Amino acid sequence: MGETKQGTSSAVDLELEDLEGVGPTTARKMREAGIGSVVQLAVMSAEELSTEIGSTKETATNFILAAKKLLQDSKVLDNEFTTADIQLEKRRAILRCSTGSRALDELLLGGLETHAITEFYGEFGSGKSQICHTLAVMAGQAPELGGLGSKAIWLDTEGTFRPERVDQIARARGLDATETLQNIAICKLYNSSHLELLVKELGRYIEQFKAKLVIVDSIISLHRAEFAGRGTLADRQQKLNGVMHKLTRIAEMYGVAVVITNQVQSTPDTFFGDPTKPAGGNVIGHASTYRVYLRKAGTDRVAKIIDSPYHPYSDTRFTVNERGLDDVDEKAPRKKSASADKDETEE
Repeated sequence: MGETKQGTSSAVDLELEDLEGVGPTTARKMREAGIGSVVQLAVMSAEELSTEIGSTKETATNFILAAKKLLQDSKVLDNEFTTADIQLEKRRAILRCSTGSRALDELLLGGLETHAITEFYGEFGSGKSQICHTLAVMAGQAPELGGLGSKAIWLDTEGTFRPERVDQIARARGLDATETLQNIAICKLYNSSHLELLVKELGRYIEQFKAKLVIVDSIISLHRAEFAGRGTLADRQQKLNGVMHKLTRIAEMYGVAVVITNQVQSTPDTFFGDPTKPAGGNVIGHASTYRVYLRKAGTDRVAKIIDSPYHPYSDTRFTVNERGLDDVDEKAPRKKSASADKDETEE
C-alpha cells in the first residue's frame, strides 16, 4: 500500500467522475448511497455496491476495479505486483502506535501497526478495555513521541468507554486532557445491525475525522447476544465474516490501525493447557492480522502472541495504573489505581 500520509493527500483530489464509466448520474447514485470518495468505492464488495446503486454485479465489479486502478495510477496504492525489497522498504516506513508499555511495544516489534487488524482477547478484567483507552490517548501524540498524530474512532458495543479514564491517563502522562478527549470520536452501538452499518460507512468517518486508529470494543458481543443457539450460528458467522473482511479492506486502503477486542469461551474437554479460547471461531481468527491473548497474573497482566505472520511467539508482562498501560516496576509495591480496578469490573 502507499504511504499513509501520501495516500490520504492524493486520494482527496480524486473524484468519482474521474473513474472510467462513471458519469454524473452514476456518481449521484453513489453519493446518495453514502459513497463519497474513490477510496470508499474501492473497499466495497460488488454485491454490496450493486444493491446500493441498482446495477448488475458485473457493472459494480467494473466500477470497483476502476477505482482501484485510479488509486494505483495516482500512487495511492501499489501496483498489482511489486518486488519483496520494495515491500520491505514500505513496511519499515509504516506508522506504529505505542501501547504505553515499552515491554508490550517490544513484544509487538515497535507498537501497534497500521494497515493491519490487531485482536486482543481474554477474560473480563484481563486489560482489553484498558489497552483501548491507552491506545486512544497515545494515538493523538506525534509519531516521534510514539503516536499516530491523528484522531481515534471508538465503536463501543459493551458500554466500556469512560471519558474519565481517558482524562486520568492523559493527565498522568502530562498531556492536555481536553485536547486528548477531543481527539477521540465515540459511537455507542446497541445492536449488531448498527455495528454492521457503521463498519460499512466507516471509510466516510475515517475521512471526516482524519483518524488513523479504529477501535471496536468488542467485535462479537452484540452478535453473540442476538444470535443465540446452534440454529443461528451460520447466520451469525456470515455476518461477522462480512464485518471482518470490511475492516480488513479498510485497514489496508486507509492505512489505519484497527484494534478489536474479543471475548472468550471455555472448552471443558481440554484436559491439558489453557481451556480458554477466543469467541467467533475461524472467521475472526483468519481475518485478524495479529492475535494477542491477555490474562491476569496477580496484580499484573500477561500478553502473549498467539498468531502473527512474523512476530515471535513469546509473551511479556505489563501492568495497569493511572497511566493506563505501563511497565512493571519490580521494585515498587504492587498497587493499582481505583479507576483501573473499577474499569476492570466493567470489561
